[in-house]
Amino acid sequence: MDRQVRLIGAPMDLGADRRGVDMGPSAIRYAGLADQLESAAIECVDYGDVTVPRPEELEPVADESVDGRAKYLAETEVVCERIASAVDSTASAGEFPLVLGGDHSIAIGTVAGTTADDIGIVWFDAHGDCNTPETTPSGNVHGMPLAAILGFGSFADTDWAHASNVDPENVALVGLRSLDEGERRRIQESPVTAYTMSDIDDRGVTDVVESALTVAGDGTDGLHVSLDMDWLDPNEAPGVGTPVRGGVSYREAHVAMEYVANCDTELCSMEVVEANPILDTHNQTAELACELTASAMGKRIL
Repeated sequence: MDRQVRLIGAPMDLGADRRGVDMGPSAIRYAGLADQLESAAIECVDYGDVTVPRPEELEPVADESVDGRAKYLAETEVVCERIASAVDSTASAGEFPLVLGGDHSIAIGTVAGTTADDIGIVWFDAHGDCNTPETTPSGNVHGMPLAAILGFGSFADTDWAHASNVDPENVALVGLRSLDEGERRRIQESPVTAYTMSDIDDRGVTDVVESALTVAGDGTDGLHVSLDMDWLDPNEAPGVGTPVRGGVSYREAHVAMEYVANCDTELCSMEVVEANPILDTHNQTAELACELTASAMGKRIL
C-alpha cells in the first residue's frame, strides 16, 4: 500500500439482530490495527467514527417507501450517506478509505463513496447478503447490502444504495455456506459469480480467490473488498453475530488477503465488518481482523 490509510469507524448495529457489533471499531482499534499497519511501513491516520443513532431511541419499523420489510432502513440510509461522504473525502485527499464495522449494512456507504468510475467487488462472507425487503426472512439490513448495491428488487429505485458504477458481472462472492432460499434464487439468476466453501474445498483457496479477483478486475479501474469476519470458521473468529461452521482457516484467510494485496487491479476501498466483542474470546476476532487487514494492505512475513 503506497497511500496513507485513513481509518473510518462505523459503529453500526441497526442492521443486525444482536447487540455488540457497534463496538467492533473500538475492539479492532484496541487490538492494534494502526500498529499492525505502521509495522508494515503503512502510514495510518484515524478519522474517528461517523455518528450512528442508538437503537434504544428508535422503533425497528420497516421503511414504508419500499415493498416488504427492512428494519431501520431510513436510519441506515442516513448512516450510509455519512460513511459515503467520509469515504469520498478520503479518496479525494489521495488516502485509502478503510471502514471498520459495525454490521455489514455499512458496505452500502463504503461503495457509494468510492470514487472509481467502474468498481469490481470481492465479497468474503459466509452469507450472500443478497436478500431484499421482499425476500428477507428477518428484516435485518445486514443481510441485504449487496442486493442494495446491485439494485436488486425494490432497491433498484433507491439512489442512495444502488451503485451505478458496479456491474454485477464484476462481483464475486467467496466462501458462501449459508443462504436463504430467496437470495439463493437471486444469486443463481444474476450475473454475479459465487464461490461456495465446496469450491474452496475442491479447488483450494488460492485458485478461487485468484478467479474472484479476475472477475472483479475485468474491465474495472478499482477494486472494493468487503471482509465479513464470519467468513472464517468460528473456531478462528468466534466473535461474530451469525457464525456458520465450516469456514476458512487462519492460513487460508491470510493467503486470500495476500492475493488481494498483489492484485493487478488497484484496491480502492475496503471494509471489515461484523466483529462483535461481546461474543468474542479475549478479543481474538478483532485481533485477527487486524492481521488480515494488514495482509490485504501488503504486510508480509519477509
